[in-house]
Amino acid sequence: MARKKKYNETEVVEKAMTLFWKNGYEATSMQMLEKEMGINKFSIYASFGNKHGLFIESLKQYKTKVHAILDKFKKGTKGVEDIKQFFYDSVSSEYKNDNIKGCFITNTYNEFSENEDQLVQEQMSTFMNNLKSIIIEKLQMDLSKDKETIIKQANYLLLAKHGLAAAARVNTKQEIEDYIEMTFKNI
Repeated sequence: MARKKKYNETEVVEKAMTLFWKNGYEATSMQMLEKEMGINKFSIYASFGNKHGLFIESLKQYKTKVHAILDKFKKGTKGVEDIKQFFYDSVSSEYKNDNIKGCFITNTYNEFSENEDQLVQEQMSTFMNNLKSIIIEKLQMDLSKDKETIIKQANYLLLAKHGLAAAARVNTKQEIEDYIEMTFKNI
C-alpha cells in the first residue's frame, strides 16, 4: 500500500516557487528547498522527480497565479488602455513585497536565455507567445494601425514588458510608474 503524503502538494510547490522566484534556479539548493517546503529530499524526489521537475511545477503554478491578470487583460475592450492596465496589474503585487521583485517568468527567461533546457524553453515560449497574441489583439482594436505597425508595436511592448519586469527588481514605485507612462506615450 502506498504511503499517504503528509503535505499539500500545491502548498509546497507555492513555497518552492517563492524560493525559485527570489533566488533563481541555480542559486536555489535542495537544502534550501527542504527547509522552505518543510519536507525532505525523499519526498521532493518522490513527488517531483528532482529539483528540475519541481522547478517546472513551480513555473506552471506561477502561470496559474497570473492567469487572472491575463484573463482580465484578454477580456478587456479598450485596446491600448488594456495593455497599459496589464502593465500596472503585472507589477502591482511586487509593490507590496520587498522580498520578491520582478516577474518569475521574466527572471526565468533571463536565467535560462542561453540554456538548452527544452522544458523550460517550452514553458517560456508558450507564455510569451500567448502574451504577444493578446497584445496584438488589443492593438488591432485601433483600426487606423496597419499590420506592420501592429507587429512592430507588439514587439516593442513585449520588450518593454521584459524591461518592466527587470526594473521591478530594483526600481522604486514612482520610477516604475513613470516607465509605464512613458512607454505608452510612444504607442
